[in-house]
Amino acid sequence: MKMKTPLATAVLLGAAVLAHAQVDQVKVWAAACANCHGTNGHAQPGMEALAGKDKDELLQKLLDFKSGRKPATVMHQLSKGYSDDELRALAAYFAAQKK
Repeated sequence: MKMKTPLATAVLLGAAVLAHAQVDQVKVWAAACANCHGTNGHAQPGMEALAGKDKDELLQKLLDFKSGRKPATVMHQLSKGYSDDELRALAAYFAAQKK
């Protein structure tokens, strides 16, 4: 019986570490956006703030940049570096930030 407890603990710890790593990865991606859109999407005047925006609208903009449907100076190149799922995660992250 004692053998199961350390194994269960190890499995739960591994799952927690994996979940934490996934959350941190989205924050790493979002940090790249801070150059123009501010920390956690709180932009300086003159730039578009992303914090608290509608998730679906953010995702659509990102996908439009990626496909070339929406003109841009750098966003079309930056968005091509992410999969659609990664863009979806970024949109959800910024939407969850307080304005």
